[in-house]
Amino acid sequence: MKKKIVFMGTPDYATVIFDKLIKSDDYEVLALFTQPDKKVGRKQILTAPHIKQYCIDNNLSLPIFQPEKLRNNTQIKEQLEEIAPDFIIVAAYGQILPKEILEIAPCINLHASILPKYRGASPIQESILNDDKFTGVTAMFMEEGLDSGDILAIEYLKLQNHMLVDEVFDKLSYIAANLTITTLDNFEKILPKKQNDTEVSHCSKIKKENGLVSFTNAKQLYLKYKAYCYWPGVFLSTGLKIKQIELIDTNSSNNEGEILEINKDFAIIGCKIGKIKITQVQPASKKAMNVADYLRGKRLEVGNTLN
Repeated sequence: MKKKIVFMGTPDYATVIFDKLIKSDDYEVLALFTQPDKKVGRKQILTAPHIKQYCIDNNLSLPIFQPEKLRNNTQIKEQLEEIAPDFIIVAAYGQILPKEILEIAPCINLHASILPKYRGASPIQESILNDDKFTGVTAMFMEEGLDSGDILAIEYLKLQNHMLVDEVFDKLSYIAANLTITTLDNFEKILPKKQNDTEVSHCSKIKKENGLVSFTNAKQLYLKYKAYCYWPGVFLSTGLKIKQIELIDTNSSNNEGEILEINKDFAIIGCKIGKIKITQVQPASKKAMNVADYLRGKRLEVGNTLN
């Protein structure tokens, strides 16, 4: 007999896990909970969450709930009790589950970090910013605290130097999908492990201003680029977005923002510590362009400062 699942998730990370469960022979997803549709872009077009769009594109007929809030929501509590799931699986849902829902069935969260490191909203970006050698996914029981429940299983991912945030997200989503099935398959045998509170760290929701960079430290600028290139991007105080970056060295001494070399396809820019190679930039309210064309248009030469 198939185990009954209620799934709660919103972005593409969650969709990959959801897809694995939908296609499983041993588990039946009875309902999806996701965030409400949101207005997106300059035209404010009402847009479904990634996971809801997946359901629409694949003609899935399961009920989709999009409550503004779960806490003190009697109707949602009663609907969940009526569904009577064996498990509630949560992945990047965007809301903390209140006690009245946690008591309905075992709630398992697939958190994209090696807990207790990086509890909170942006664990993948935080891991990249801190230049960690490994990240991973933790399957954990949910409780009323933020990502503080007992650990059921962990899978690791080695972070390669070239990996940008979207690639890490993608790899972790497939790790999480497989870990979900493994955890559910072995649920009765697993001995949950308490988190070590002395090792706890937190990360916040990313804001647009987090993408502001300067030419102080090449390594730190590059790590920010790797973590934020998907959103919000990295940009100078002038509004110039830096779209494609490579790290050249981490220890040379230079004037901040000095143009050290201009090639037809790239420019080398000095930082106070280290150097970076920039291929593409995007001026405010304009399209992305080759950095050499941008410098030429601004009449900037070797020895000038990029700002």
